[in-house]
Amino acid sequence: MNRRSQGRDALVDQVAIVTGASSGIGAGAAVVLVARRLDRLEGVARAIAALGGRALAIPTDVTDRAAVQVMVQRTIDAFGRIDILVNNAGVMLLAPIRKREVDEWDRMVDLNVKGLLYCVAAVLPHMLEGGAGHVVNVGSVAGRRPFFGGAVYAATKFAVRALSAGLRLELAPHENIRVVDIQPGVVDTELGSHVTDQEMREGFARVWGNKKKLDAEDVAHAVAWVVTRPAHVNVNEILIRPTAQET
Repeated sequence: MNRRSQGRDALVDQVAIVTGASSGIGAGAAVVLVARRLDRLEGVARAIAALGGRALAIPTDVTDRAAVQVMVQRTIDAFGRIDILVNNAGVMLLAPIRKREVDEWDRMVDLNVKGLLYCVAAVLPHMLEGGAGHVVNVGSVAGRRPFFGGAVYAATKFAVRALSAGLRLELAPHENIRVVDIQPGVVDTELGSHVTDQEMREGFARVWGNKKKLDAEDVAHAVAWVVTRPAHVNVNEILIRPTAQET
């Protein structure tokens, strides 16, 4: 059996919740797609079904604690278990601190930190009951170093890194729930389009206009690799940058 087939087999009968969903994490798993835009989720669900997979689209704002609880219960009702949580929902709103974009600070903290915690809180009882689980938090290279205009965004990703380490400490050795923080560098997604500050948008375009960023699939492959490791292996962190990224 080759490594590729081993990865697929490791996901058979597994149930994965993916927030901020834009793609599945692998063949074999039942994937619960979570985000606010139902039309986008349904499109991804159809693509997964066309490849022979199982997918359930549940539009959910993960900053709404009650809505997250409903989403998790719908997952249990549909599949009876939760094996994997991929906390991928996030927003990057860049601006110099001097501009005091406090509403944007609130939005990043609510989604990048509190939304992650709400999802962990909702799935944890089911993973504990099942005696195993895998929590995959999508952090950022910004969780290792701040950068100009990204102080608050970096602070939220530092929090993701700290939370991941703390969750692993409490859950992996004692409850068989593995935890990983995946830290991408610059990725070619719509994340940058959320930036409202013209200075930051123009600066990013100047630096990255002709450089090859990571593709979303590069990060998805890292997630799939992590969750298909043997049960005795807990990959704690993956830092993945585009080759062209200097820092």
